[in-house]
Amino acid sequence: MTMTTDCAADVLICGAGAAGLTLAIELARRGVSFRLIERMEKPFHGSRGKGIQPRTQEIFEDLGILDRLVASGGPYPPMRVYGADGSRLEKDLSEGAEPSPAEPYHVALMVPQFLTERIMRERLAELGGHVEFGCELVGFEQDEKGVIARLASSAGQETIRCRYLAGADGGRSFVRETLGVEFPGKTLGVRAIVADIALTGLGRDVWHQFNEGDFERMVAICPLAGTGLFQLQSPVPAEGEVDLSAQGIGRLIAHRTGCRDVQVQSVAWASAYVMNARLAGRYRVGRVFLVGDAAHIHPPTGGQGLNTSVQDAYNLGWKLSAVLGGADNELLDTYEAERRPVAEAMLGLSTRLLDAQMQGRMQRGREVRQLDIGYPDSPLSRQLVERNGSLRSGARAPDAPILGAAGQPSRLFQLFKGTHWTLLMDAAGTEPPPRRPGLHVHRIGPCGDVIDAWGCVRDAFELAPGECVLIRPDGYIGAFVTLGGERTRKLARYLGHVGVGRPGEDPQ
Repeated sequence: MTMTTDCAADVLICGAGAAGLTLAIELARRGVSFRLIERMEKPFHGSRGKGIQPRTQEIFEDLGILDRLVASGGPYPPMRVYGADGSRLEKDLSEGAEPSPAEPYHVALMVPQFLTERIMRERLAELGGHVEFGCELVGFEQDEKGVIARLASSAGQETIRCRYLAGADGGRSFVRETLGVEFPGKTLGVRAIVADIALTGLGRDVWHQFNEGDFERMVAICPLAGTGLFQLQSPVPAEGEVDLSAQGIGRLIAHRTGCRDVQVQSVAWASAYVMNARLAGRYRVGRVFLVGDAAHIHPPTGGQGLNTSVQDAYNLGWKLSAVLGGADNELLDTYEAERRPVAEAMLGLSTRLLDAQMQGRMQRGREVRQLDIGYPDSPLSRQLVERNGSLRSGARAPDAPILGAAGQPSRLFQLFKGTHWTLLMDAAGTEPPPRRPGLHVHRIGPCGDVIDAWGCVRDAFELAPGECVLIRPDGYIGAFVTLGGERTRKLARYLGHVGVGRPGEDPQ
């Protein structure tokens, strides 16, 4: 890919949280030049977003970090609810679910946010990138060719030009405010503390929940997987100072739980915050994009925030790369078209879960796993053939166990892994389309390179004879199509629009 020579970078990413890191990894593995800046002098050291949902686990598998995250974290423990009468009730927070061939990850993984981001920075370093800590965006303007950004650091100020700017700089986003993008929504009337603490007197085998049903006195103390710490969550009065010292948090626990044997030894990180639900009016203004919390903020119930932010960046990354490589500029408009409705629905879900929690109900169902998120109304979701199967363009592409032609076991997700598009087709059907850079073609069947040994590909995709399915780089279905004549030309036009390279010469 040809990169710019008159710019300091093709993309400037402002904010090195989970969203900014995901975008940087996506660009790095595609060879796109970028600078990733972070106003803070050092990495965030709190747990905050600790739940990694099944769909995000799939993304992290693609990015090459899932095994490291699993090794660094662990599953959520069961919840122990302490009654006012001294009773104890243990229950699972999430509805029971088992992995399936189509959905290999079925429950949330717990990894404290500081560990997740550390692993992401390590992955970025492997790809040749890094975070510029202590570097702040203090101003920017844009024109038809790019963005002129002013940066400030301990070394002084500098002005750089880049082609695009991504604001991943949190709920108080400087990028969003500078753009003048509205951030409508509401304050939810709940103020709470979250703190990472070392304590004695409670076991690490359960998530301790006190005063369920009495929201103002609720205290939740969860062992943080991968650490020796606990995460404390508890509502606090809307007004007044909050004592976040070890002594202050210890008094709160003792007063609300009556457990005099629980002793807070130290506080590693703590924050008091007011819950809001807000959604940016726009995700794109010219060459500037909003990603993650800069575009949406919401209550933490349901563990949706970090996951939605990662998926924003995962969606935007391949599209920026494609347009920089020659794809139609309109491709970038699909970022907002696809991701803003998802955030709108997520705000509604997390708010409903907050209401349920305030009434003493904390059960979480399939809706929090984010496996059913899709883009059926996207301009990129094409039905180039009439079909009887239930799966439609825009849906998440399911996984399936397969065999390679040489007999080795694999999965569809291993075929999808990487920066390319994937075309799955019946080995007994039409000849494949001409090969082109950025498109991997796999033929399924006894004479193909993919053997559907257990029928799971058939069950997942319900492909008719001669039907093909096109999978996007982010694991969603772009189109169903049959090949031959005008239908092959339609596929070629679609691929050209999204920046998949021109066909090359067939090898001799």
